[in-house]
Amino acid sequence: MTRAVLVNDGQVNYVQNISVGHHLFQADEPVDAGGVDGGPNPYELLLAALGACTGITVRMYAQRKQWPLESVQVRLTYVMDAIEEEVSVVGDLSEDQRRRLLEIAGKCPVHRTLTSSIQIRTRPAAQSSDALAWE
Repeated sequence: MTRAVLVNDGQVNYVQNISVGHHLFQADEPVDAGGVDGGPNPYELLLAALGACTGITVRMYAQRKQWPLESVQVRLTYVMDAIEEEVSVVGDLSEDQRRRLLEIAGKCPVHRTLTSSIQIRTRPAAQSSDALAWE
């Protein structure tokens, strides 16, 4: 089950404080875009979500099949309205197993979400005197 994500603006220009359960981190813009580089920018966070989901999905599949996968590395870049994803798998795998793991990489839930026609409904939050009351 996915937990709610809470994002609040930070004390410095574009810095955003993000909390997911007990995990705390920040997002920001690079210095050349007016930020202080206090964290990954929003596109980098999106790429991180896709890369993490891809790696987890490949690992889960290999474990279910009991394939000798030692490690997975996913490198992502965002270029000209396209995401480039390179998946590297290490282990004593056959070419068929490597090919299948690459197919599985493209089927992770975040990949499917990003390639679907997902609806994003933006609405005002309920009024509260305490902005942190969302937790």
